[in-house]
Amino acid sequence: MTTLATSSYTLTELDKEARMGGLGSETDSREIHRIDLSDFDARRAQITNALWVAATDVGFFQLVNHGIDLAQVHGAFEMAQRFFALPDGVKAQYPLQRALNSGWESRAQVRPSTGTQDQKESYQITLPHMTPLWLSEDELPGFRAAMLAFEAQCWQLGMRVLSCFADKLGFDADFFTRAHDPSSPTYQSTLRLLHYFPTDPSMPSGLWRAGAHTDFDCLTLLFQRTGQGGLQLCPGKEMQGEAWTSIEPADDVITCNIGDMLMRWSDDRLPSNFHRVRNPLPHEYQGSRYSLAFFCQANRDVMIESPSGKYVPISAEDYLRQRVAANFHAVAQAM
Repeated sequence: MTTLATSSYTLTELDKEARMGGLGSETDSREIHRIDLSDFDARRAQITNALWVAATDVGFFQLVNHGIDLAQVHGAFEMAQRFFALPDGVKAQYPLQRALNSGWESRAQVRPSTGTQDQKESYQITLPHMTPLWLSEDELPGFRAAMLAFEAQCWQLGMRVLSCFADKLGFDADFFTRAHDPSSPTYQSTLRLLHYFPTDPSMPSGLWRAGAHTDFDCLTLLFQRTGQGGLQLCPGKEMQGEAWTSIEPADDVITCNIGDMLMRWSDDRLPSNFHRVRNPLPHEYQGSRYSLAFFCQANRDVMIESPSGKYVPISAEDYLRQRVAANFHAVAQAM
């Protein structure tokens, strides 16, 4: 696999996203499939079929009995909350490096759908670039070790799910594992810690915790806390109606969605659908919302090639750079 020089492409995903900023309506008529991953090797064919049906339906599904210990998930959330509780002056020592998709930002992400700052802060862990961006042990003991262990578990699970999609797409089972090789310096999968700020009654109208968007990656694994809702989806085929469905969070469930890279690799057979995080309603929990997202993003030197030629081939590096640039244009770091 070779790296292309950074080029400019017309990304239809951005055109669609820019049209998704409205409030829309809500519906509970969509089913978010739950997939049981227990006894994976023995049930691989059954699980693969269930994943395919769920992914081609609405592009979102939830995993149960997924193999990541719940105590480890709780530990990762505890570390994330301790990180975000640090003074901004401490976190600002590790600022987002936009070109590397790594580091801390606060209210810096501006979605094409809304043109306003998402009401959140995040810390992004992309392994090859973390040497200057890890907190010291004095600042947050155990943080680095906990995040490295959790990232490795997320990668393993993500590759297991992607191997099922590889089967259905006619690729060999390890196709996506090679494309997301963590031993390579071109690795760019990202673990993102997210803190959505408590509701502020004085906040201007028109702001969102996260504006409507599709993800840039192949597959997203999202960990949420029970009682901290707000995530909603809208299938792209229904984007004109902007009818949104809420996804109920639970500690022991991982919510997954297909991203734009895999949509391209599948010739749109696997849809990357819109989602957002709305502000809580008056009768809902108004405090901080935390989530952990692992983005399976192909290594920089991997070419994303549409089997039928529907999309122009593009390197994963170029693709991710342009999507990040469109979302973080307010950040000072140069590409």
